[in-house]
Formats: sequence, structure tokens, C-alpha cells
Amino acid sequence: MFKAEIKSDTLKGIVNVISTLVDEAKFSISDSGINLKAVDPAHVAMVDMTVSKGAFESFSADSGTEIGVDLDKMKDMLKLAGSGDVIAMELDESQGRLVMKVGNITRRMNLVDTAGMNDPKVPQLSLPASADVAVSELQRGMKAAESVSDHIALSADAETFELFCEGDTDSVILKLDKTKLSGITAASKVRSLFPLDYFANLVKAIPSDTVIRISLGNDYPVKISFSFADGNATVGYLLAPRIEND
Repeated sequence: MFKAEIKSDTLKGIVNVISTLVDEAKFSISDSGINLKAVDPAHVAMVDMTVSKGAFESFSADSGTEIGVDLDKMKDMLKLAGSGDVIAMELDESQGRLVMKVGNITRRMNLVDTAGMNDPKVPQLSLPASADVAVSELQRGMKAAESVSDHIALSADAETFELFCEGDTDSVILKLDKTKLSGITAASKVRSLFPLDYFANLVKAIPSDTVIRISLGNDYPVKISFSFADGNATVGYLLAPRIEND
């Protein structure tokens, strides 16, 4: 059993965070909220998201409920909702459908078979450096970098976080010292290289008023952590590094 009401802006944030990596998703539902883990088809990036019942206007569910959802169908419903509208959702177990209602419109959508959707294991990484960055700064940096190269370098030390991109003729650098960050921790300088398109897509999916924590190592995955919906939704992205050739 699953029945809930949620503000359209919150649901849009949830769908955007997931759909930047996958088209279909398995939601694991308990009486305390929803969890989702997914890996993109190329196994380069993953998302681990928990949405507590506090993110909903109303929430009722049995633990152990799983539903597979076509995210494009959810986006179609969200296009019909205005900011502040409340969307009602209910699982019709007898028909294998998710029923969504916004205003006077009701859509009954077939669920996606979750049999082939494995729950990926989230690596437990101990990354030596982290920086708390306004995502709007990164979004601006990515706009500058996208036409220059297909990869970026992220680096941090005790004083500065940098995003660097170099192509055949041009280069771009976003440099933020500790006065422009909400926080930074690093015992020594670390640096890793990442595919620009993946990193850009992750950054674009995050609400622009968010402060994110970027955790780094040397040639290690980057972890991007943040929350939204008044802290009731927490997200962790992991992106595999691109190993530099000597």
C-alpha cells in the first residue's frame, strides 16, 4: 500500500535528480519514506536518495513496497502542475498502476517491472578533502567549460577549491578561496579528472539555490552530497574518475 500527497516543486526536484542518470527507477517504500539507488547505463555515475515522509503533505505506506516508474511519464504530469500545486499519488496494486492526480486531471500509469532493477551497492569511500560550494557557482563554471574540452579537473587544498578545464586552444578555471565557500577541509592538495558531460548533467539537476558538499581524493570518485525539501530529501551522487595518462 502506498498513498501520498506532495507539492509539485518537491516532486519535480526528486524526478530531476534521478532522471539525469536513468529513464526508469525503482522506488523502495517504507512507512518512513522512500529510498532509491540507481546507476546510469554506462556505470559511470550513481545516485543514492532518501526522501523522508516529512517531504510529503501526507504519506501512508506499508514497508517493503516497491514500484517501478517511467520517469518521463512523471515529467508529463509535472508539466500540468503549477508551482505550489499538490499532486496526489496512489498505488493500485490490483491493476499494477500508479495513479497520479493534479487538479482535475487523473492519470493511471502502468508500473515498470522491477525484476531486472538491482540495488547497486554504494561504495563506502573515505575521501580526504571536501568543499561546500554554492551550486550556482559550479553551474556558471560549467557553462564556461562546456565548449572548451570534454573533461574537467577538480582540485582542493586547505585554502581553495578549483575547477579546471583545458582544450586544444583555450582553458577555463573556476577558483574559489575559503572566503567564497561555506567550508573546506583538506589535509593536502588532491586532484581528480572527470568526464565533463556527466559532471555537468549532475550539476544541472541540482536546484540552483543549493549548497553542495564535494568530496575528493586523488584519482578517486567524486561524491556530491546535498539536501532539499527543507532537509527532508538527501542525495548522494558518485561519479567515477577519468584516470590521467602519464
